[in-house]
Amino acid sequence: MTGDLLLLAVAIIWGSSYLAAQTLVVAGGVLTVLALRYLVSMFAMLPLMLKRRVQRGELGVGVLLGVTQASILVLETYGVSLTSATNAGVLISLTILLTPLMQGGLPPRFFLAAATATVGVILLVAGPGLRTPSAGDALMLAAAVVRAGHVNLSARLSRPSYDTVTLTTLQTVVGAVVFTVAAWPLTTGGFGTGEWLGILYLALGCSVFAFVVQLWAIRRTSPARASLLLGTEPVWAVLIGVGLGGDHLTGIALAGIGLVLTGVYWGQRIERSVRVSDTPTTPTPATLSG
Repeated sequence: MTGDLLLLAVAIIWGSSYLAAQTLVVAGGVLTVLALRYLVSMFAMLPLMLKRRVQRGELGVGVLLGVTQASILVLETYGVSLTSATNAGVLISLTILLTPLMQGGLPPRFFLAAATATVGVILLVAGPGLRTPSAGDALMLAAAVVRAGHVNLSARLSRPSYDTVTLTTLQTVVGAVVFTVAAWPLTTGGFGTGEWLGILYLALGCSVFAFVVQLWAIRRTSPARASLLLGTEPVWAVLIGVGLGGDHLTGIALAGIGLVLTGVYWGQRIERSVRVSDTPTTPTPATLSG
């Protein structure tokens, strides 16, 4: 339950970050924003490493996950800038289906639940209608595939002896190096107090907190379950837009929210029953004595 609530918190934070990210990209450009986001994240995480020793295996896994995480962000950011918000929302929601497909071992009814949630996302973001496919759509589809792969790799490569904070720190270091080199020289002349607060929010909330929670939860549940819960991100984005931005909910959007929540709840129950049935049980003293 704690892991589910934390993943929902991540979905809410990511859903609330859209406006900040769009504003920052206009002010500083995609690569500069990503570089600053990762640099702040790295410096926030490094003090936690003072009493930790990195295992050789952790180093390789952390670097690999850092590369896939950075790839997701750059594909999403450029993809959103080259397509409509509707197309982007529909395509990235395919992660809900792609993740369990890559994971395997789930019954068909789980995919029906995941499809229900995906249809809900499509209704939720389909107000302006879909546009003709573009290069941005290809980038968003690639981002969905890489995100599904990243979630599954996080579960498969993270041995029980590996430390979640260490792996997350390594991811931020990789992203900081990659994007700082790509964006150099970093120019922040157009940044004021609001922009720097936005960078802090993206770094500490959408990266540090979100990356740690995502990896921690995936290692304790399953990629499919985490993907379902994180798939509620568009719901929170819409609700935050209604609450803070003065947007209005249509009947179709309300139906979409209902389908997303139904699919997520249904899928959670199925995933939990499968995971529990696959977990070996240890006989209790009463069983042994009986």
